[in-house]
Amino acid sequence: MDEHNDLQTIIQGCKSGCNDSFSYLVDMYSSRCYRYFYRLTGSREESNDLLSELFLRLVEKIQTYRGGSFESWLFKTASNLFFDYLREKQRRQKAFDAGQQLIEEQMKGKSSIDNEYADKLQLQLDKLDTDTRELIMLRFYSGLSFRELSELRSEPIGTVLSKVHRGFKKLRELMEH
Repeated sequence: MDEHNDLQTIIQGCKSGCNDSFSYLVDMYSSRCYRYFYRLTGSREESNDLLSELFLRLVEKIQTYRGGSFESWLFKTASNLFFDYLREKQRRQKAFDAGQQLIEEQMKGKSSIDNEYADKLQLQLDKLDTDTRELIMLRFYSGLSFRELSELRSEPIGTVLSKVHRGFKKLRELMEH
């Protein structure tokens, strides 16, 4: 049996839900896919995350493979995953930038902020739900990074970023009224 037929047998096993077949595919392609992601991200941690996500997608999407070059199909899936990752990273960066901008705006006139403004800010912070208020305080008043918040809260970093961004948006709206 040649290598192509072996691969087709493994893929059929994957389509049938055989865990051993999936394990074999992971063994066959994990190092190449990891190197691909590492060259794109320059980060071991991000490369490992992307590799894990790729093989999760492989399990979900193996039924869509209709023949032809499996490697082309796999690396197209990896490429799509990487571009999804970039879009998410840009979205998180925008959320982070918006939060930073709000803090900078608040800090610009810190020495001239009157007690009335500080009282209003505290009043509006108190209107936020406890979870959001705590995240904002931990992030900007305690100086914890988003990664530290993520670990502290046992939540994905994207979730923490989204919550902080939504919290600042709500705080901005409350301060404007």
